[in-house]
Amino acid sequence: MLTHNELKAFLDEKATQYNNPEFIDTDPVQIVHRYRQKEDMEIAGFLTATIAWGNRKSIINNANRMMELLGNSPFDFVMSHRETDLERLSPFVHRTYNGDDFKHFIKGLRHIYNEYGGIESVFSEYRNAPRLQEAIADFRGRFFEIPHLQRTEKHVSNPLKGSSAKRINMFLRWMVRQDNKGVDLGLWKQVSPAQLSCPLDVHSGKAARKLGLLKRKQNDAKALIELDDSLRKLDAQDPVRYDFALFGLGVFEKF
Repeated sequence: MLTHNELKAFLDEKATQYNNPEFIDTDPVQIVHRYRQKEDMEIAGFLTATIAWGNRKSIINNANRMMELLGNSPFDFVMSHRETDLERLSPFVHRTYNGDDFKHFIKGLRHIYNEYGGIESVFSEYRNAPRLQEAIADFRGRFFEIPHLQRTEKHVSNPLKGSSAKRINMFLRWMVRQDNKGVDLGLWKQVSPAQLSCPLDVHSGKAARKLGLLKRKQNDAKALIELDDSLRKLDAQDPVRYDFALFGLGVFEKF
């Protein structure tokens, strides 16, 4: 077993290896990088992260398709669409996420911007919390305040109901982390990288268990907190930079 210092040195090296602009070409974060306006980037990021499960190539293709359906101006579409404009979203499908879900996401986002001042505003209310699990659950509650199909609720995870909320944690990493390495965007200034949780999936979970960072077998909310605690011992200010290491080890090196 590696000592604490050896483990940190190994993960620091791997994080540096994968946290660079070349990573963008293979990752869904590339969709967010196309935009310059903050709200376009937030909405592109939120929608892309929502469908980020399964084959990465199909995630990127379908996220591109989503942006095309929004006229490549996601914020403008969200804020100024009419009911008839939503019909063009009907044929969209990515795995179990369909056109009906997509339509609610557009309406839900407009509700968030109109009623709460935007996505960052909701999360910034939790700027003093040690983690963002409650903030995610609160955001989810507000997102579904307006009439919606029950089926759509499964597409925004609830960490307080046991989910590791991998996709929304990935979205938060994109929005909050700023290290000038070119991948994460650091758009949000009112939320701290110290509050973030690692997007826990099959790849990062497997690598974390092999390295002794995680003992729990399921990739659920309890495992996320265990992994949070392990990564905070390595870097309390920016624990989620190690997502690059764990993901790279899991996906690219089949660690």
